[in-house]
Amino acid sequence: MVGNNMVRAVRRLPATTAYVALLVTTAAWMSSQSLREQARFVRHNSSNVHHLEVGKWWTLFTSGLVVDGVPVLLGIAAVAAVLGLAEWRWGSLRGFGVFLLGHLVATLLTEGAMWLMHLAHLPGVLARARDVGISYGLVATAACLLALGGRRARRYGLPALTAALTVAWIINHELADAGHLVALGLGVLGSRTRWLRTARKTFQEAPQAREAPPVAALR
Repeated sequence: MVGNNMVRAVRRLPATTAYVALLVTTAAWMSSQSLREQARFVRHNSSNVHHLEVGKWWTLFTSGLVVDGVPVLLGIAAVAAVLGLAEWRWGSLRGFGVFLLGHLVATLLTEGAMWLMHLAHLPGVLARARDVGISYGLVATAACLLALGGRRARRYGLPALTAALTVAWIINHELADAGHLVALGLGVLGSRTRWLRTARKTFQEAPQAREAPPVAALR
């Protein structure tokens, strides 16, 4: 039974399965390394101002392979659930596209703001700041799911997520907190595109798509 669910998950959720496998592999490798080597890996894969200035644009992608700020298993489970649901409803291209768009654009906008502050020689700007994690893509995808969800999701879920992220930013005033609000806005904007609204309509009209997605099999 479990084996059948795993096969179904891989077939229906190839992007989620591949990404979760990369996160698990990266986390397993990091856990086998010393703290010094872990810090070095994070430092070299942070998508910060310094790396973007010197042309290390690949850090925009590799930074999304590290679960940071939350327990690793919790972060991976959140990706499996949220990205898995998005891929189940909208297909691999749209589901992972929203996640990737949130991760890349939110990173570019926040780091772009830091770069402008760096050029203006404003105090407190860290050009080599630690900037890795899955949260931008996760927030954008969750916001998009809520915006395209039922009436309760739009009326209660989306405002609750917005309030939680706003409170976090007010309390912490960290770059990542501002990035989460940017990612939320990107998710909501994405939900208003015909590209995703068409996918939503198709999902709602397809009887076979009304089954619950086997996200639990990925955890």
